[in-house]
Amino acid sequence: MELFELSVSELVTNIKNNSVSSVELMRALLDRINLLEPSLKAWVHLDQDQAMIEAKSKEKQLKSGEALGPLHGVPIGVKDIYYTAGIPTTACSRVLADFIPDYDATIVATLKRAGAIILGKTVTTEFACADPSPTINPWNAKHTPGGSSSGSAVAVASRMCPVALGSQTVGSVLRPASYNGLVGFKPTLGRVSRYGVIPVSWTLDTMGWISRTVQDAALLLQVLAGTDPRDPVSLKEPVPDYLSNISKYSQPKFGVLRNFFYDQADEQTKNNFDDILESFKKSGAQVIDLSIPDSMQTAIADQQLIMSVEGAAFHEPMFNGQKDMYQPKLREMLEKGLRVTGIEYSKAKERRLEFVREMENLAEQADVLITPSTPTPALADLSNTGNTAFQGPWTYCGLPTITIPSGLSTTGLPLGVQLIGPALAEAKLLQIASWCENTLDIHLKPPL
Repeated sequence: MELFELSVSELVTNIKNNSVSSVELMRALLDRINLLEPSLKAWVHLDQDQAMIEAKSKEKQLKSGEALGPLHGVPIGVKDIYYTAGIPTTACSRVLADFIPDYDATIVATLKRAGAIILGKTVTTEFACADPSPTINPWNAKHTPGGSSSGSAVAVASRMCPVALGSQTVGSVLRPASYNGLVGFKPTLGRVSRYGVIPVSWTLDTMGWISRTVQDAALLLQVLAGTDPRDPVSLKEPVPDYLSNISKYSQPKFGVLRNFFYDQADEQTKNNFDDILESFKKSGAQVIDLSIPDSMQTAIADQQLIMSVEGAAFHEPMFNGQKDMYQPKLREMLEKGLRVTGIEYSKAKERRLEFVREMENLAEQADVLITPSTPTPALADLSNTGNTAFQGPWTYCGLPTITIPSGLSTTGLPLGVQLIGPALAEAKLLQIASWCENTLDIHLKPPL
């Protein structure tokens, strides 16, 4: 197997036992990037010389017998909204074209302490919002790669890095992960720090990541979960062990959501979903039907309203003097947010509380809830980043969510299934996702 094909977990083991050299790994990844990046456009900043210096330093530490972190020598892509000290953080916008932070986001600092190498900054849609990025879908260049974490998803799918950070305000981790045949994971709101990340919405923003295995998603959570006093929504609950029992779950109970999710999917997505459920039942799972609460009727519109208001609050100082530098869809969102009244915003926030309560109650009725990850495969429309409706509700209520690959469409594009757990039940969610991954045994790779 080529070095660039190895998962994070495989790299951690092989680097520590000297089976894989950090330098050889970095060289393999950089060769891969140089081969594919000119066409895929997944990276906005990549210092290859510095990346190789870091790899040599990691190899030297290993040989000297120094204590090693849990991600020693593993290269990671970082979405270009995470502050990185001394490295441009532009949010892929002309507005921040010259911005270089003098400190790292909490997540970035934690990754460095764990021994990871920050390989580079991945492309995002402007300020992690709606206008499509230049990144190309490696499965089919005529189809959207998803967004806003488009560069992170494409970099991992095309084997330019084993894992990459994203963020999700509506559907920006799980949707591009699913469109690219990957695992995308979003923990409970507050489980992982958001400090030092350019915001879209203080109420909704959740950090997440894209990998090729559930085990890797769990490993990143083990490293990154924890309280941070600099993030006002950070949770103080203890961090459990996400890794030891990840492969030991059996006979899970799935709550299937057909109204809204199943009903809005296209035929091939429905057929794939039905086949997956049958596979799970034959492997010992219990499957029950559940219904989305009535509060769903206003949730999507309210989520968009809250996002636009809070986005406008952050951008207002820059927006007033540089409106023409913003891309059209983001500009429209911010203008809408500036027009919303305090009463409209307050009522939306009040309705959200009811929605959160009802969705938390729903999640308690099964081990996990399950839906198709997206209504369709990646759309043949490069003017947008795809339909966010299947991820948005879970970001809105803050529940942990993961997508795993479930096969290919009739046009050869990836499909996925989405699992949702109760708040702070990431350990069980990851166990069941691992069970699903093993049961399906589906491994997707774009035809590059």
